[in-house]
Amino acid sequence: MSRQITILVVDDEPAIRRLLHNSLARAHYRIVEAGSARETMTALQIDKPDLVLLDLGLPDRDGLELVPGLKGAGASVIVVSARDATDQKVAALDLGADDYVSKPFDTEEVLARIRAALRHKLASETDTPRLTLGDVEIDLIARQVRKSGTDVHLTPKEYAFLAELAKCAGRVVTHAALLRSVWGPGHDGDVEYLRVAARGIRRKLEDDPARPTLIRNEPGVGYRLIRSS
Repeated sequence: MSRQITILVVDDEPAIRRLLHNSLARAHYRIVEAGSARETMTALQIDKPDLVLLDLGLPDRDGLELVPGLKGAGASVIVVSARDATDQKVAALDLGADDYVSKPFDTEEVLARIRAALRHKLASETDTPRLTLGDVEIDLIARQVRKSGTDVHLTPKEYAFLAELAKCAGRVVTHAALLRSVWGPGHDGDVEYLRVAARGIRRKLEDDPARPTLIRNEPGVGYRLIRSS
């Protein structure tokens, strides 16, 4: 690694910041802390974090309002919040958040989500169009999918569904975003289309479609293409 990754921890509870700080320090990240929206924006300008762990219940502003600005500055954003309602998760992801972790959380899970978000950030910055996930290869330029070296035929909708997940590998893509991208406007409520496509892809790519390891359903929110650690 050419430079140390900087992570900004945003939470108004000192105990939560301390817990995350200790876990991140053990993983050798550089840590910056903020307890309010104002401090967050100051740290964004001065420290230029690679990733932000963002609480939503800030004393001076709703954390959701910060997501577009943080993303616009080039930071990955993982929301870490006690708000666990589906509409809050969907709102954060639709605003551009890379992931969402509900409190109380397991620090090892948070670290895994951080690694996934940073991998996606690196892939985006280096414009990598090919993914290898175990024995599955996805080539977004050639529009080819292979399993164990053999071409796999996907329907146009199945491929488009998988490609949207591949572009955001490791991140949740919301139902609404997938439906808009693959089926077009006017299909925001047709979640069954996604279930059918996911079943078709799993049947063709998973070793055991009943126990999927490639595409994970995030109930009520969306789907995530899993990248191994």
